[in-house]
Amino acid sequence: MKATPHVYVSDRVSRRDFLKLSSLVAGMGGVMVLSGCGPAAQEPTADDTDATDEPAADADGAATLGDGVTLRVGMEAAYAPYNWQATEESDTTIPIENVEGAFADGYDVQIAKRIAEELGMEPVAVKMDFGALVDSLNNGTIDIICAGMSVTPERAESADFTDSYIDDEVIIVVKKDSDYADATKLSDFSGASVLGQKDTFYDDLIEEIPDVNHMTPVATVPLVVDAIENGTCDAITFSSMSLPNLLENYPDLMKVELEEGEGFSDPSNPDNAAIAKGQDEMLDRLNEIIAGITEEERLEMWQDCMDRQPA
Repeated sequence: MKATPHVYVSDRVSRRDFLKLSSLVAGMGGVMVLSGCGPAAQEPTADDTDATDEPAADADGAATLGDGVTLRVGMEAAYAPYNWQATEESDTTIPIENVEGAFADGYDVQIAKRIAEELGMEPVAVKMDFGALVDSLNNGTIDIICAGMSVTPERAESADFTDSYIDDEVIIVVKKDSDYADATKLSDFSGASVLGQKDTFYDDLIEEIPDVNHMTPVATVPLVVDAIENGTCDAITFSSMSLPNLLENYPDLMKVELEEGEGFSDPSNPDNAAIAKGQDEMLDRLNEIIAGITEEERLEMWQDCMDRQPA
């Protein structure tokens, strides 16, 4: 019989989400991507890797992930600088298992490489839609998610999340000549058409804007940026840490500076890895590995990814 699953939350996860998660447990939680580069991803399968009720262990009885040899890392490979698809192998990439001749790079990839190294495994990326990641984790198609994903109460019902390995923030971006360029509070966007990425905080937080025209979210960040550039929407929600690269490539865009207390109730957007439930020993091990990456190393890895992400 399975033990009651635990929900692990980063020290930096917002107080709002921590309280929600605590309640949940008590009751039982760059953007400029060349999306067309390389062949399309084949549908991943789990023929011989169906998830079981018993956590895997190596020959010494220590907890491990998957087969203990190959670490299958789920990601979009279309969310720079967190993760993107590359055509050439380098010391910062890992192969994409279901896209022939393609490789994955990005901040999530560097964290996955560090985790795999500490576990004595070889990492490979498995490319898929963001919305399919948790289901793929639970059916055994992948062993871990490293995909710019944040823990939420809903996700924590289906997977266990590590402490965060970087902490981002959701902001609003508009065109410099927009009627909303001088906005100072969320209510200034009343009646505006605002777009975010599907299945993410970037979409969820739009509901906090009074009388907003909450547009149907799109699958990838490049599509979000295309929409603001093409005039399909008035504003987009975006990553604060990815903003410098966005403005460098799209100088007609700008961040809206909202007054203190007039923005989103909680714009924090941590990046957490996730594994299937029932692997508490492994979750502890992953948190140890993440804790061993200093803040200086994290920022250096992030900046390196910002510098080399696709233009």
